[in-house]
Amino acid sequence: MKNLNLFIELTRLKNPIGYMLLFWPCIWGLTIAYDFNNDLNIFIFYSFLFFVGSILMRSAGCIVNDIADRNFDKKVVRTKNRPIASGKISILLATIYVIILCSLAFLVLVNFNKLTIILAIASMPLAFTYPLMKRFTHWPQLFLGITFNYGLILGWASINENISLAPLVFYFGAIFWTLGYDTIYGYQDIKDDEIVGVKSTSIKFKNNPKKILFSCYSVTILSLIFLGFIMNFNFIYFLFLIFSFVHLFFFQLIKLNTNNPNLCLKIFKSNNLLGLIIFLNLLVGKLIL
Repeated sequence: MKNLNLFIELTRLKNPIGYMLLFWPCIWGLTIAYDFNNDLNIFIFYSFLFFVGSILMRSAGCIVNDIADRNFDKKVVRTKNRPIASGKISILLATIYVIILCSLAFLVLVNFNKLTIILAIASMPLAFTYPLMKRFTHWPQLFLGITFNYGLILGWASINENISLAPLVFYFGAIFWTLGYDTIYGYQDIKDDEIVGVKSTSIKFKNNPKKILFSCYSVTILSLIFLGFIMNFNFIYFLFLIFSFVHLFFFQLIKLNTNNPNLCLKIFKSNNLLGLIIFLNLLVGKLIL
């Protein structure tokens, strides 16, 4: 039980926000690609596969991140007791866990078509180099956005076996969504991060964070509007976008206080709700034509 608890702590399985933020882009891409006049069993099955894959790959990513950041984590109050940083789990055992998780993820992946498999494998370098970005650039959150929303492309490709303008536009907007919410997340540790020397957009824009967040969320909303035109969605889709707009600009942006770590965490976690809102919005666009 002790080892199981350490594994759960290591992979953050008790914090579903991580794998849900990885899952939502997958289901978004699947939704805009799927023809709901067909049998729903394929949609449900693929949704399940993407959900399991998100949990497995996010868990593996957490371990890789903790291995790479173990020396930084020891100096940060919020992360100093993580299993690897505190020495409760060895690097060797953690690496074995990564191999097992990635192997299980591959067993999930082979259920998709060839293009999806190739695209997914091609994304692996992104997933495993992200932890290093904070050492070299103030834009690791942008790199995370490119990595975390890649599932949107996979969701589309799993149905259509191609890449077209619609998923690319959506992917572009989702990248800036992640750039925004992870910048908010970074304000929890900004003081420790500045001391240990890691970089982030939270630090880069600490004097005027709402300016970058407004820009990011504007790109996200504009991409959703553009997507609606590309996909020929009904006007009700555009009407429902008000819910995403209100959540991003009123609940997140206006309420933000970067000096309140608990509020930053609450706003960050609220993006799980936004993921659901956008998913339901896409269903409206697909089903009401």
